[in-house]
Amino acid sequence: MKNKKYILSPCGTSLLTNQVKDNDGRNLVFKYANEKNRDEIPHDDKNKLEKLIQYVSKLIEEADCQQAKKMSAELNGIIQIYGGSIPDDTDFHLLLSTDTWLGEETAKLVEKWLKLKNKNIIISIHRQCDLQTKDISAFQLSLSELVKRFNEELDRYSKSGYKIIFNLTGGFKSVQGFLQSIANFYADEVVYIFETSSELLRIPRLPIKLDALSIMENKLMVFRKLSLGLEIEKNQIERIPETLLFTFDNQTTLSPWGEILWGQSKRDIYSKKLFAPPIDKIRYSNKFESDVSGLEPDRRVQINERIDQLAKYFTNGDNPNSLDFKKLKGKAMLPSTHEIDAWSDQDAKRIFGHYEDDIFVIDKLDKGLH
Repeated sequence: MKNKKYILSPCGTSLLTNQVKDNDGRNLVFKYANEKNRDEIPHDDKNKLEKLIQYVSKLIEEADCQQAKKMSAELNGIIQIYGGSIPDDTDFHLLLSTDTWLGEETAKLVEKWLKLKNKNIIISIHRQCDLQTKDISAFQLSLSELVKRFNEELDRYSKSGYKIIFNLTGGFKSVQGFLQSIANFYADEVVYIFETSSELLRIPRLPIKLDALSIMENKLMVFRKLSLGLEIEKNQIERIPETLLFTFDNQTTLSPWGEILWGQSKRDIYSKKLFAPPIDKIRYSNKFESDVSGLEPDRRVQINERIDQLAKYFTNGDNPNSLDFKKLKGKAMLPSTHEIDAWSDQDAKRIFGHYEDDIFVIDKLDKGLH
């Protein structure tokens, strides 16, 4: 039984529009709903919107649960999830903001009210880049990036005992529709409140799982490169279902559905063996291949993921803490000159390698130097 909750709430602008008493104010919010930067809004309109935000902020400070439910669709859903009041729990709330000034400001107001009711609550506002409907191509790419986050984050929280809840009472319809489509892959429960009712509609997770292993395994290197943002040849995507890909300006990436299937399949595939590197700049030694062959499946997954990260590092310089690519210091381990993390728990291991001209040769998997 999962006791803690991870609650995802997309945020629209209802918290602002619901407090406006005239059509001019509402129209002003609608007019600039897709504006990313407040400084690009004409001075007079910007001042009016800032005064509205300040006004709603003061109302938030004084609102009890009953008042808050009337003020905001997002808050209405959250309060109903808890049965009418906010408990003193340490649940995690992700407030998903559009990539707009007003969207982020509204999310901050939702956060403010929740923090006033429970100081222990953990809240993160995520402003997803290009999550706005002014540019449909950018919006599609934004959804794919959002799925990448979900693939990593939601699985981690679920394994830590959190119940994943998608609160789709608020937010914009374009975002709601997408989240509803992917909810069955990530959420334990989806909740709504119909406009004509004050009761919460709870939809449990349906037993849906797409069998994507055969598709992914047949085109593994292509999907691997696409997931890493690496370039591929046009002929490499032949016979891959169009719904899994998104092409814009002659650049192909995984579509949101492609990201979902890759996220579902990657661990199962990576657990089977050590796969060839996704770029030519990396080469394995026989010793390294032998070291990995005897590992447990979960460790093989981690090794393949580290090779992916290393490929990204050589492509764009991204060096996260989980990779930690660096030169060796102190005691020599020739021919190895560099190391990266393999895993840090239990018998913490490192991956050692060296350069041969422009090729990085991975020498072995071994304990870190002390």
